[in-house]
Amino acid sequence: MHIIRNDEDVRQGLDELLVIDPRLVSIAADAGPLPLRLREPGFEGLAHIIVSQMVSRASAEAIWRRMRPDGAVLTAETYAALHPDAWREFGLSRAKAETLTRIAEAIAAGGLDLQALSGLPPKEALAALTALKGVGPWTAEVYLMFSGGHADVFPSGDIALQNAVAAAFGLDVRPTAKGLAVMAETWSPWRSVAARLFWAYYAVKLGRGLVPVV
Repeated sequence: MHIIRNDEDVRQGLDELLVIDPRLVSIAADAGPLPLRLREPGFEGLAHIIVSQMVSRASAEAIWRRMRPDGAVLTAETYAALHPDAWREFGLSRAKAETLTRIAEAIAAGGLDLQALSGLPPKEALAALTALKGVGPWTAEVYLMFSGGHADVFPSGDIALQNAVAAAFGLDVRPTAKGLAVMAETWSPWRSVAARLFWAYYAVKLGRGLVPVV
């Protein structure tokens, strides 16, 4: 199992992808260098992904600054110790606050080891994360990509990726999550690099960033 930890790993993955699927050669030429965008595994990385869902980048960063006023690392223990209504002051939704609390409590109780998920096969790691109420497949996949360093994860439910693949291959209809997951099987064992490639391609073509806030 490959683990992505640096830019060289991304370059290796891309080189192998271009051999696996030559259709990606022209896409890679348009996309340019692929960003690593890797965070340390742990509560803070997963929390940041959850905070950023379904809100603008500016709103997400404003909430995040309120959650970390001194810039210190946000740990599960720190979050679990907050007073019950702190989420209102941060600007979080109740649902996100409850999800973060469940994650923090699971970590504090020893039932969830986010660092250890980096070493598990993708299916096992995804199952462990999605077993937590409020953590869906997209959240789990993005965390495993950008914090766990998993090289063979593809968040096929991501609308930007669906649009990117449709644009890159000239499809008349955007693929469904299930259809894109089937397409992405071709890019194993480097599906996480393929996702980076299509996000970068679409950002270049549309002139705006589409990679999840991590």
